[in-house]
Amino acid sequence: MQEMPHSNDILLMAVIQAQDVDPAESALEGLNINITRLASVGGFLGRRNASLFLGLPLDKQEAVIEVLRKTCRQRIEYIAVPLESAPLPLPAPTPITIGGANIFGLDVEHFEEV
Repeated sequence: MQEMPHSNDILLMAVIQAQDVDPAESALEGLNINITRLASVGGFLGRRNASLFLGLPLDKQEAVIEVLRKTCRQRIEYIAVPLESAPLPLPAPTPITIGGANIFGLDVEHFEEV
C-alpha cells in the first residue's frame, strides 16, 4: 500500500474531444503521467469526448496543462438553428466554438494503490 500526503498531489480531470485524445495521451505519457481514460459524451451537442483522470505531483501540474493546451485545440463548427421569425422553419447555420480542454483540479487527501 502506498500513501501520499495531500499537499504534494493533485488529481486533474480533463474533458477533451475524441479527436484530440490520442495526441494528448501520447504527449502526457512522455511526461511519465499515469492516465485513466473514460469515454464520455458532451451534453450540449452530444459529441464523443474523453475524460482523462491524471494523478500527479503538484510540481507537474503546469507541464501537464501546457501539454493539454498544445494538443487540444478549439475549432469552429456550424450548427443549424431554426430562425424564429421565418414563416417556414428554415435552419440558419450558427458558428459555435468547440474543443479545447476543460480541466478541473482537485487536491488529493489520500491515495492508496492496492
